[in-house]
Amino acid sequence: MASSKEYLDFILEQLSELEEMSYRPMMGEYILYYRGKIIGGIYDNRLLLKPVKVVMDQLRQIRLERPYEGAKEMILIEDIEDKLVLMRLIKEMYEVLPAPKVKKKA
Repeated sequence: MASSKEYLDFILEQLSELEEMSYRPMMGEYILYYRGKIIGGIYDNRLLLKPVKVVMDQLRQIRLERPYEGAKEMILIEDIEDKLVLMRLIKEMYEVLPAPKVKKKA
């Protein structure tokens, strides 16, 4: 099942105070970027974030789910209503995520 544009728009609105939030559609789903780093994505109308320790430490209950068959587990963010918590999680995870790899031109 593909994610809806309405769900993407809702998540982007929740994160609208973060500068440099972006996304890329991919096979009916959406990859989310913050300041050029992949932070997670929207899969089947679910917000899934990379399973980094700083995020896991802040959540009372952690539910790991696979975005699709064969993928690594990611953290399902169930409370998408609290803008401040969402933005804090993303800002803090940005600090510990590695820099994007630079692609070499052929």
